[in-house]
Amino acid sequence: MIRHMALLHRADVRPTKLELLAAWLPDRPWFQGEAGAELERVAAYRFDDPAGEVGIETLLVRAGAGPVHQVPLTYRGAPLDAARRWLVGTCEHSVLGRRWVYDACGDPVYAAALARAVLTGAGQVEEYFEVDGVREVRPQSMTIVADGPRPVAVPEFGPIEQAQEGDPTRIVGEAVELAVVRRLGEHTELPGSRLTGSWEGQPAALPLAYVSPR
Repeated sequence: MIRHMALLHRADVRPTKLELLAAWLPDRPWFQGEAGAELERVAAYRFDDPAGEVGIETLLVRAGAGPVHQVPLTYRGAPLDAARRWLVGTCEHSVLGRRWVYDACGDPVYAAALARAVLTGAGQVEEYFEVDGVREVRPQSMTIVADGPRPVAVPEFGPIEQAQEGDPTRIVGEAVELAVVRRLGEHTELPGSRLTGSWEGQPAALPLAYVSPR
């Protein structure tokens, strides 16, 4: 179910997202890829930051014949305090200027957005461009669905109390705990409400994340 829309900019970004990830991913303990293979974008989806300050995008990528990896990213106009270890890199955006790109699992804005999307069933945002004053919607590259228990009152995530890098990556807030699957197709029976996704070439939905009120 789509609740919000995200305005995209037709812009040059240097280095590109895939170039940043190609340099960063091989050092992740959960990454598996074919040696020397070029990184391929498989699909993507976005969440909304209610404050409109942080871009939230999750990329699905693969290196050669390796598994599909889920990499949530946040894009910020200034560094995030105390989050140096989650920094993927910086890039220059021809419209927005310098952007700090983070592994979103260390960003409380992403954690709150993921929890909200799963526990309310809000889903991903619809993406669009403005072309001569006309809204041009970008087709979605994948479908995501939330299932499982939904509390009557959705708890606020709050600040990140703990984030453990791994597969899954676990993120603990004051009232909610998240598990973000990195290599898709694994970890299919974790506790909590689920976010699942499917895309071209993968018609059967796979678990993307699990959310549990504490």
